Amino acid sequence: MKSMLHKIKLLIVLCLLPGSFLFSQQILDLQKTLDIAAQNSPDIRSSLLSLERAQENLNARRASLKTRFGLTVDPFSFSRNRSLDTFESQWFTSEQYGSSGTFTASQPILWTDGTISLVNNFGWQYSKSTRGEMETESRSFSNNLFLSYSQPLFTYNATKMDLESLELQLENTNLQYAMQKLNLETQVTQYFYNVYMAQMSLSVAQDELENTKENYDLIVNKVDAGLSAQEELYQAELDYASSESSVQDAQVNLENVKDQLKQYIGMDIYEEISVIADPQVQEVDVDLDMAIDYALKTRMELRQREIEIVNAENSLTQTKSNNKFSGDLNLSVGIIGNDEELSAIYDNPTTNPSVSLSFNVPIWDWGARKSEIRASELSIESAELNLENQEISILVELRSTFRSLQNQLNQIAIAEKTQRNAQLTYDLNQERYSNGDLTGMDLKQYQQQLTQANNSYTQALINYKMELLTLKVQSLYDFEKNEPVALDLVTE
Repeated sequence: MKSMLHKIKLLIVLCLLPGSFLFSQQILDLQKTLDIAAQNSPDIRSSLLSLERAQENLNARRASLKTRFGLTVDPFSFSRNRSLDTFESQWFTSEQYGSSGTFTASQPILWTDGTISLVNNFGWQYSKSTRGEMETESRSFSNNLFLSYSQPLFTYNATKMDLESLELQLENTNLQYAMQKLNLETQVTQYFYNVYMAQMSLSVAQDELENTKENYDLIVNKVDAGLSAQEELYQAELDYASSESSVQDAQVNLENVKDQLKQYIGMDIYEEISVIADPQVQEVDVDLDMAIDYALKTRMELRQREIEIVNAENSLTQTKSNNKFSGDLNLSVGIIGNDEELSAIYDNPTTNPSVSLSFNVPIWDWGARKSEIRASELSIESAELNLENQEISILVELRSTFRSLQNQLNQIAIAEKTQRNAQLTYDLNQERYSNGDLTGMDLKQYQQQLTQANNSYTQALINYKMELLTLKVQSLYDFEKNEPVALDLVTE
């Protein structure tokens, strides 16, 4: 084991030395890899785009609640008509020229779902009528200024509910982004250690090749000296070729997992990388009850299920308003003035108050509204069931992860002991092989056992680290640092 660690350290040192072969290679540790992924990961960038879109939708809706100003201009209009005066049974021709503009200032009322508007319509009109030999014409300026108010009656506040829906959508998207960040840490760590294990496997395969080469040279000398049978040389050649193939396979696997890591964290696929890690672990004290309590208070999935319930309740409110008794109230008051002279337009103004009240009275819909309401009520029940099931799932996940952590500690102890025994066994049988007391086939079996033991021990350490990370994500509490996980939520 010490020899293996020494060779790994030597490999790392060589990677860090400047040289033409490794000049452009980037050395990554886990934290640096996570930092790159946080900036470049396609999944994170997609989540950020969704978050920005939800924020802009809410911004637009909030802006629509402020006073809106509008101006409509009709710079010129012309019409000519030929009509019959039925009272005098005489045809006449009329021409009209006009120009007008309308200025509107409207203010939605959030708390009542009504709208108050100030409207001013200003225009100029010229008209000419020809009836036989008689011709009449008129010119006038007109201005209509009025204040109006529109109010829905006996129904839900659609404006307020729409705003709340967009706020919940933004919160849900924000939670999804934070969950994506936590999931990113898990996935990047897994990809990172896949590369690390592939590097280890390549290093072990190269060590095997070196040992096999030494054994091959030893057998060649023995066969040449007549101390070993020719069959031993054939076996040594086969073992040497097999070791070369193992190195090539390990190299191919390493390049493949590197590409997978680079793709996931958003790096240039052609950039050369190498990873360094310290898989050694220390046992972490985990309080299962604390993990469960903290998770049930802070897990973002629970808040998402609560948002689903609120949305379902809002949908029920909207459904109940369909085909239901409702009304509209419209009030308006203003003054109209007109005159041939612009300065005298309001010399004789006319007030123009108006009131309208209308009701929608449904009579019979063959049970459609009742069924729609029941469907919405079932959606609420389903959302509540999802919340309850989510809490149970969190409980089951945490209990499972806790058991796995305890088991991984046992697996590490077993793997460490197995590795030590495999190393001692291999060293002993290599000496027997050198003395001619063991065949090359038997020695290769012991070498394979040592390789498997080395890989199993490293994998056991990595598995424990991954289970600790899983517990951190599931409980939102970092037991290694003994502190809560800071949620990466984006504030406005």
